[in-house]
Amino acid sequence: MASTSHLNSVRASYDAVAADYATLLTGELEGKPLDRAMLAAFAEYVRGDGPGAGRAVADLGCGPGRVTAHLDGLGVRAFGVDLSPAMVAVARRTYPGLRFEVGSMAALDIADGVLGGVLAWYSTVHTPPSGLPALFAEFARVLAPGGYLLIAFKAGDRQLRLEHAYGHPVDLDVYWTPPELISELLAGAGLTETARLVREPDAAEKSPQGFLLARRAS
Repeated sequence: MASTSHLNSVRASYDAVAADYATLLTGELEGKPLDRAMLAAFAEYVRGDGPGAGRAVADLGCGPGRVTAHLDGLGVRAFGVDLSPAMVAVARRTYPGLRFEVGSMAALDIADGVLGGVLAWYSTVHTPPSGLPALFAEFARVLAPGGYLLIAFKAGDRQLRLEHAYGHPVDLDVYWTPPELISELLAGAGLTETARLVREPDAAEKSPQGFLLARRAS
């Protein structure tokens, strides 16, 4: 489980950058058809006729809410959770018709087995690989049998220390994780890989991007 000091650093960093982060990432998905395709597939699965179909979907680490809103536009009952109160405030102002809550994805205030889907869109990149099993166990806990998880992450095997981002001082570690390790750790939490995509970086990125869809057994 993430330490209190780690969570405090992540929270403070994203509180500092919230407004500029939201502005800089506006419309980002428009130029990423493969990213949108994975979100569309995820939305279709959670809207389907399986055991977890039709239930709410949590966008964990939702930031300013842009991907939560994208899911809503795909017909998904999505709500957002983020560690940063400033990010949640931006999300609530920008998308007043959607629900956003302050909370830690490491200890969700959500009952067992109630969600049809969990989205972790680059929200695990500040968690070292050693901390992922606890996160994935928490994701599995809140998923209904037959529910789906979609995780987006930086594909690779390295760590970067960030002290400045989005025009502000920050205190963040960023981790690249091999897709095979993500799949293995998800399996350990009872989530079986359904599909994966690794794409090459676009003009604004420096490394491959990974996407993995997994399902909790029904």
